[in-house]
Amino acid sequence: MELPVAWSVLLVVAGLWNLVVWPAFLRRVAKDPRARDAAGRATRFLTVHVVLVVVSLALGLAVATAGVLTLVG
Repeated sequence: MELPVAWSVLLVVAGLWNLVVWPAFLRRVAKDPRARDAAGRATRFLTVHVVLVVVSLALGLAVATAGVLTLVG
């Protein structure tokens, strides 16, 4: 696949943005009092946000990889 260099760079930047921002968000969510119940178990609040972060990281990695591959090849 061929893309203009500017689009490839945009894909890399967007992917890296996701890989940098989402872990910081998850750390904040994990510290939130709504993340654990009185017994210390994970709540739905935490579970939903963990799924959101995992999916976003996977997509970020895929986008960054696509950007790098279009730059190289």
